Amino acid sequence: MTRILIVEDEPRIAAFVSRGLEAAGYETLVFEDGPEGLESALRGDADLVLLDVGLPTMDGFEVLRELRARGSAVPVIMLTARSSTRDTVTGLDAGANDYVPKPFTFEELLARVRSRLRESVPQPGVAISHGDVVLDILARRATVDGREVDLSAREFSLAEQFLRNPGRVLSREQLLSRVWGLDFDPGSNVVDVYVRYLRGKLGADHIVTVRGAGYRWE
Repeated sequence: MTRILIVEDEPRIAAFVSRGLEAAGYETLVFEDGPEGLESALRGDADLVLLDVGLPTMDGFEVLRELRARGSAVPVIMLTARSSTRDTVTGLDAGANDYVPKPFTFEELLARVRSRLRESVPQPGVAISHGDVVLDILARRATVDGREVDLSAREFSLAEQFLRNPGRVLSREQLLSRVWGLDFDPGSNVVDVYVRYLRGKLGADHIVTVRGAGYRWE
């Protein structure tokens, strides 16, 4: 049975999420403190982690950074009352697979859980390229003119969308949905922030801004 680790210090929320997930057929483990949740995740106790940001002793960002630094690739969905773009970018850069602001409906959370669990199933490896940029999908490795470039998980996913659709305009709505699994938020500039990151790493001339429409890979 698929097991989900819930690291949440608000007992009411933890119990609500745990009951819902168990009713949906998942097994759950619940911890209220960051270090305990981190230890459990590092042991490989769960197939997915729901991680609150505002934890005692060690906050969710610290837990996530340590988890990734020690080589764990378990999918992580951040749960937080913080909804600013800066906090969202911080969580995603630290290695989160998704970011759900509170309050949330259980139906939305469950859909995100199912989506991230599907993504974690290994897929056949392929390499895609356009011009001097090559993405090795299996190894999650990017090269520019033969030189390896370090991309975060989210940067890699964004680059993959562009290379799979060269010459096509991709709207911010499309990118937010495909890369972040989020509905469009007109107040968010997370797509623009990550496009800027990619331009700095892959070359500014590769990604063209199409005013009022989105971005295009040249």
